[in-house]
Amino acid sequence: METLFTEKEIQDAVARVAEALNADYRDEHVLVIGVATGAIVFLSDLMRQLQMPVHLELVRAKSYRGSDTRPGELDIDLWGLEEGDIRGRRVLLVDDIFDTGRTLETLSQRLLAHGARDVKTVVFLEKPDRRETEMLPDYVGLRIPDRFVVGYGLDFDGRMRNLPYIAAMDEG
Repeated sequence: METLFTEKEIQDAVARVAEALNADYRDEHVLVIGVATGAIVFLSDLMRQLQMPVHLELVRAKSYRGSDTRPGELDIDLWGLEEGDIRGRRVLLVDDIFDTGRTLETLSQRLLAHGARDVKTVVFLEKPDRRETEMLPDYVGLRIPDRFVVGYGLDFDGRMRNLPYIAAMDEG
């Protein structure tokens, strides 16, 4: 494995994203929706730096299974989040990685269909070379090459989420 980003670089990126969100949303009340499970670490660090009033919810979107290093079919579970929770709200959709873009595009469309006033996407990592959608994330912590990464919430077959840094796994 090769370390791509250290703990310090990660914390600097989180602070930069939080600063941009605080400037853009000031005193507005936002619904922050984290995509479990990968975004939990980023979401936790980010939430502590947000200064606007927030309501927090989680959803589950899964496209990687087991030891896969490429996404498969997308499964989404809104975990009891209903239209009444979303209608008229400004939503910040927080995810760990923007890979193909299918997850955030699908979730954004679903939240808008449930009446969200607007949906902005916040991602810790972006892989620009893998994008398959027209959608771009609104806020990005760090950009990475097309490599399979672990750590800081991202896993390989359920392992290595607890690494305090981001590492690229050797494929092969």
